[in-house]
Amino acid sequence: MNTLQPLFSQRFEREIIITRHAAMRMSERSMTETMLLEIIDTGETRYRDESHLWAFKTFPERADNFLCAVLVLEDRLIVKTVMHHFEVR
Repeated sequence: MNTLQPLFSQRFEREIIITRHAAMRMSERSMTETMLLEIIDTGETRYRDESHLWAFKTFPERADNFLCAVLVLEDRLIVKTVMHHFEVR
């Protein structure tokens, strides 16, 4: 995940930081930064508390079409990990 420009979320109005763990999971799942940004800015969200949440979105063209990002809202938006075959409870 080497971007020249930092990622920025319009929805959360914060710079996005991708942890090493999240970057590894993105690579394993062939998820691009563009897809991640789409999940964050246009996907559905569920909050665990004020600063911890999940953002998720369906991508019909993918076999693992339901992708999720685990996020922490701080002074920046931290992407802790990404998941596929995610289920909302």
